[in-house]
Amino acid sequence: MSKYKVTNTINLSEFNTKEIVEKAEKKLKKLRKQLSKLQDTMYAEGKYSVLICLQGMDTSGKDSLIREVFKDVNAQGIEVTSFKVPSELEKKHDYLWRHYIALPERGKIGIFNRTHYENVLVTRVHPEYIIGENIPAATSVEVLDEAFFNHRMEEINNFEAHIVTNGTIVLKFFLNLSKEEQKNRLLRRLRLKEKNWKFSPGDLKERLLWDEYQFCYQDLLNKTSKENAPWFIIPADDKLTTRLKVAEIIVETLKNYNFKEPELPQKYKAEISNYKKQLGSE
Repeated sequence: MSKYKVTNTINLSEFNTKEIVEKAEKKLKKLRKQLSKLQDTMYAEGKYSVLICLQGMDTSGKDSLIREVFKDVNAQGIEVTSFKVPSELEKKHDYLWRHYIALPERGKIGIFNRTHYENVLVTRVHPEYIIGENIPAATSVEVLDEAFFNHRMEEINNFEAHIVTNGTIVLKFFLNLSKEEQKNRLLRRLRLKEKNWKFSPGDLKERLLWDEYQFCYQDLLNKTSKENAPWFIIPADDKLTTRLKVAEIIVETLKNYNFKEPELPQKYKAEISNYKKQLGSE
């Protein structure tokens, strides 16, 4: 786990985008069962929730990762939220509002497919988007400088510290995809008719800004990976390995919390034999 965890200042270009683990699918199957049991026990205990944050360039495999890693977890114990362009209602609130109201309740696993970090990522590459938020500080694109985004990142750190203190376990995953593999996946969407619907010309426009996005990712990874809400950089060129590594980290982390089912009140325990007789006599 420590191999992928951001604990010091990192240079994103030094991280591998591809890793192959033998029998990854078989190993993932075992981990899915463990994750399901952990969520059941966490729900019964009722003290904690889990927030899984997934970020990555287009085609990095976020959607399929959610499907494959969490498929054995009780559907009632999972909440997936995909954040798109803010709605008019969302724009009438601060930028963290829509993320706060989507947080999982105690006992559940919440997954943010794209996250509150879009507010220091896409908006940093396209600062004109922030003008649409109509906030006092955004008088022009020119004032949206490094200090502005550093301040937002500090606000995000505070937001995460607050929810951790109140029982939310936060794990953040950056799916580290290579530019070459992204090209291959985009071409696949164009080549396969059943995948055409996934393609958008906008993907190609954003691809031209690859270096800018990499800079912004590196900056936010360095400034917002904290011990209470760590970032993990996961190689994303091989989807099976990506899913396995994310599952391993989640399961390993949750095991450390030693979730326990609440015990039956003593007055009911003392009557268990009588309850059994009552049911057996029907």
